[in-house]
Amino acid sequence: MDAKGLIEAGKTALGIEFGSTRIKAVLTDLDGKTLAIGFHDWENSLIDGIWTYSLEEIYAGLRGCYTSLRKEVEAKYGVTPTTYGALGISAMMHGYIALDCDGEMLAPFQTWRNSNTEQAADELTTLFDFNIPLRWTIAHLYQCVLDGEEHLKKLDFVTTLDSFIHLKLTGEKITGIGDAAGIFPIDSETMDYDQKMIDQFDALIAPKGYPWKTRDVLPKVLTAGQPAGFLTAEGAALLDESGSLKPGIPMCPSEGDAGTGMVATNSVAPRTGNVSAGTSAFAMIVLEKKLSKLYREIDMVTTPSGFPVAMSHANNGTSDLNAWVNIFREFTELMGIKADMGELYGKLYTNTLNGDADCGGLLSYGYLSGEGITHLNEGRPLFARTPDAKFTLANFMRAHLYTSLGAVKLGLDILLKEEGVKVDRILGHGGLFKTPGVAQRYLAAAVGAPVTCMDTASEGGPWGMAVLAAYMIDGAKDCSLEEYLEKKIFADQSGTTIAPEADEIAGFEVFTERYKAGIAAEKAAVDSMKW
Repeated sequence: MDAKGLIEAGKTALGIEFGSTRIKAVLTDLDGKTLAIGFHDWENSLIDGIWTYSLEEIYAGLRGCYTSLRKEVEAKYGVTPTTYGALGISAMMHGYIALDCDGEMLAPFQTWRNSNTEQAADELTTLFDFNIPLRWTIAHLYQCVLDGEEHLKKLDFVTTLDSFIHLKLTGEKITGIGDAAGIFPIDSETMDYDQKMIDQFDALIAPKGYPWKTRDVLPKVLTAGQPAGFLTAEGAALLDESGSLKPGIPMCPSEGDAGTGMVATNSVAPRTGNVSAGTSAFAMIVLEKKLSKLYREIDMVTTPSGFPVAMSHANNGTSDLNAWVNIFREFTELMGIKADMGELYGKLYTNTLNGDADCGGLLSYGYLSGEGITHLNEGRPLFARTPDAKFTLANFMRAHLYTSLGAVKLGLDILLKEEGVKVDRILGHGGLFKTPGVAQRYLAAAVGAPVTCMDTASEGGPWGMAVLAAYMIDGAKDCSLEEYLEKKIFADQSGTTIAPEADEIAGFEVFTERYKAGIAAEKAAVDSMKW
């Protein structure tokens, strides 16, 4: 059956992922081959000190992204899709969406970028003896408790963005275990929230007299392959403004972008790892055993099938880097040259290969927001150099590429150097790796190990979400997710692998030492730049 026939017959899988700056839809066949892509660009807003998106922006983004996909399908195949084999929603993890019993928002959506939860995160980390990062949903919930937020008296459901969209499409209050691991600590033995910690949290907030228990308000946890409801008529109308889409499509468990990134890079089995670099950046390694102790720099999450994963997560990735590329776009246009952004990124990135391995003494911090790994609750984008630094364009852009991985590397150093975690392969994906052979090479230097980028890496999480949807209807009965990816989805996938060069490893280590030493300057910028 050709692509048109597959689409007409509904033998397809659709994944939609809400990223920080782009919502993206990827339609695949049941073997993981991409058939069509849709986009909708959006941007979070800082309102009253909170990084947020409005409910209207969420709904408009969902519809806009799906409309983009539908139009591409119509243009490429001459058919309007009315159904799919399965559908899945993913999104940036963590944050806080609070709903009442009527499904109405009780407070503004707080994204993962918010770092106003330090007291809550610290107290819960001590209570649980388990690292609770500032961006986790339970930290946001407890901070609301500490702040005496009135809306908690009406609380009926607390969740994340992907789970919220899934609820609106299906009526089901669920989420995938990978996303749930950024809501509340997970017990990988029971594949559910850690009951001991649930009991501890209930006891902690009992004096407040709220009319709910913790489990009452959290989404039910599902693992990859489990059914998670069906698209309702209301959900179809919300998703497809043309009215062509029919209800009844099977929905797989929604997931966070960490989980879909693992799937997109076939990094779901122990001793595999991946690094995602976009607006945020994170590295994940699937563990063979627990870490020896608690590290505030390391999150413990899970794969979509429940394996424990150590994550080094940085709130800040490529946003400041992108801002500098836009400055160069403005310059080219000032000179009367209309710049193609893809070409501009390619030339600027590729030119960095002519720079020094240690960036020539240049240093930058792309901190638009706080950074948990370096213990800063606010950020100020900063560029600095010593008077004798080698201030060239190549070194300038190379420093910004390095710093996009800078905070993540600090966490990886803990895992690889202090804990001795073993990893057989590292895969890179996300926008940073779109220019071949550049950021991939620098990541190899950062981890001191070969890095592979698959041909599907540029499709990233939305493609991974589509694969999870396909797995639910086409593989879950016969094999594990790990086997399904290895034997069916990635069996014929191609990619490129780059091994690190000794001089580049040494250069990145020098840059990292400067990066750590310069945190004091970044902190001073935060303390002094209050306008």
